[in-house]
Amino acid sequence: MTCILGLSGYYHDAAACLVEEGEIVSAAQEERFTRKKHDARFPKNAIAYCLQERKISLSQIDAVVFYEKPFVKFERLLETYLSYAPKGITSFLTAMPVWLKEKLFLKNTLIKELKTHFGFAPVKLLFSEHHLSHAASAFFPSPYLNAAVLCLDGVGEWSTSTAWLGKENRLTPLWEIRFPHSLGLLYSAFTYYTGFKVNSGEYKVMGLAPYGRPVYVQKILDHLIDLKEDGTFRLNQDYFNYCTGLTMTGKKFSSLFEGPARQPESPLTQKEMDLARSVQEVTEEIVLRLGRTLHRETGMDYLCLAGGVALNCVANGRLLREGPFKGVWIQPAAGDAGGALGAALETWHRYYNKPRIPQKGDSLKGSYLGPSYSHDDIRHFLDSSRIPYHFYSDDLFFEQVADDLAQEKVVGWFSGRMEFGPRALGARSIIGDARSTKMQSVMNLKIKYRESFRPFAPAVLREKVSDYFEIDCDSPYMLLVAPVKKERQIRLTEDDQKKWGIDLLNIPKSDIPAVTHVDYSARIQTVHRETNPRFYRLIQEFEKKSGCPVIVNTSFNVRGEPIVCSLEDAYRCFMRTEMDILVLENFVLDKKDQPKTADDKDWMKEFELD
Repeated sequence: MTCILGLSGYYHDAAACLVEEGEIVSAAQEERFTRKKHDARFPKNAIAYCLQERKISLSQIDAVVFYEKPFVKFERLLETYLSYAPKGITSFLTAMPVWLKEKLFLKNTLIKELKTHFGFAPVKLLFSEHHLSHAASAFFPSPYLNAAVLCLDGVGEWSTSTAWLGKENRLTPLWEIRFPHSLGLLYSAFTYYTGFKVNSGEYKVMGLAPYGRPVYVQKILDHLIDLKEDGTFRLNQDYFNYCTGLTMTGKKFSSLFEGPARQPESPLTQKEMDLARSVQEVTEEIVLRLGRTLHRETGMDYLCLAGGVALNCVANGRLLREGPFKGVWIQPAAGDAGGALGAALETWHRYYNKPRIPQKGDSLKGSYLGPSYSHDDIRHFLDSSRIPYHFYSDDLFFEQVADDLAQEKVVGWFSGRMEFGPRALGARSIIGDARSTKMQSVMNLKIKYRESFRPFAPAVLREKVSDYFEIDCDSPYMLLVAPVKKERQIRLTEDDQKKWGIDLLNIPKSDIPAVTHVDYSARIQTVHRETNPRFYRLIQEFEKKSGCPVIVNTSFNVRGEPIVCSLEDAYRCFMRTEMDILVLENFVLDKKDQPKTADDKDWMKEFELD
């Protein structure tokens, strides 16, 4: 029985993944346990969970593999600073102490951490490559025996964009685009310039884009990026600051767009919306061109995607609709966390030379790879904390929660194993009625405490997806955007057609307004009986009551915090927001029944919330 532990970390999104005889057994991000979003530190808690899930110790692991090569990354850092010297000295002096202390000699650091926390040093400590780990995470779990693979992100060691040919149990590199020319960093530059946080605010730029007009597209193409017909590109470094400075953009960038970067939390203007729309359109065009080129070069019918840019579900949707491939599969933890998964799988297939048999759908088990809690665990937590609840048998349970949803109540849904990746997929979700005209506003402002413009995703029964959306394929990981069916859209009145931007936010766009974005699009999750039978059954029950097989699904967290992991996390989030109902498996908690609120200092102390 060969057990491989994959690790990622020390940049952002540290994670661990356990692969046993080629089967993906468990995977989790460190942030879920530490409650520090995008936690990059050594993933000791994620490792502990993975080992505990299989009831094994580190001594029973055959190989530990890290997702990239730190020496090569350090080489890129040094070469970049030297080529721009003396510019960048401040950035150099900031980065060097961290590298010399822990990153450069990462093998020693990993051995020390593993010994400290688990009392054992692995016999085999291996290192993959950043983009190879991405490619492996995309191809090996995919349902395709053979496929083209495209990885797009900020930067790994040197690569920022790579193309691969996946055949059976082997990945062959085809070509790459190297740092500093990076589609991910271009998008991050606009994330920074529009006032959002790099490496986490890119979703906001994508969500903001439909409110804007593509007025800056030509300016981007004329000044920032030299885009070729085949999708390859070069960035004009005169406008960027990430090679030598501590910011993404420089003075010339600000001059080009006639003003400094927006200050975080300041009011959004039409300019930010137009910038978001413009960089989004450029990104989509690059992804489409690269996809067509890869298809032409490989002749493959199928494409696998990974890397941070693969989380751009709008570009993915266009690639599926307009691109040449019969099918596109996107790895749900496409960012650096997924590198842990890819490193483990690459080791299994290449280092151990094991065959690969693709599974129907994929081999990720719906991405439900994290911790779960038994009824006994939940009852003990609630009783020992004197928390009021109702327990229902399955038949009554699904009927009760479906009733709550139909009454436009907001429900925290905590069920089964936690998801791996940035999306809640019906295990750690906040859910609501997609037909409600007020649900988006309520969830954004009273539950999530986030920007009002951000859209919510529909979770829809797989067999009903084409009744509501212009798509008829699996989208289990919420990584494809498609238009709402025309017959379900509500066209704008003559007066509304004169409005633009954020003024369109609260105008219903369809008969499922809570999940229809301003441009009539939706980020779709298809729900499958095979991977999440409880979530599937809930939506079925809701459909019986409402006639609608679609609900709102957003992640169970508030702005700035990771998705909840534990029972305590869920209850804390429930009490600190205006959620109406909390579901912990078959235990249902009504906010009205709770004796104290999160403002009570004794309560906060008892649950260690300060």
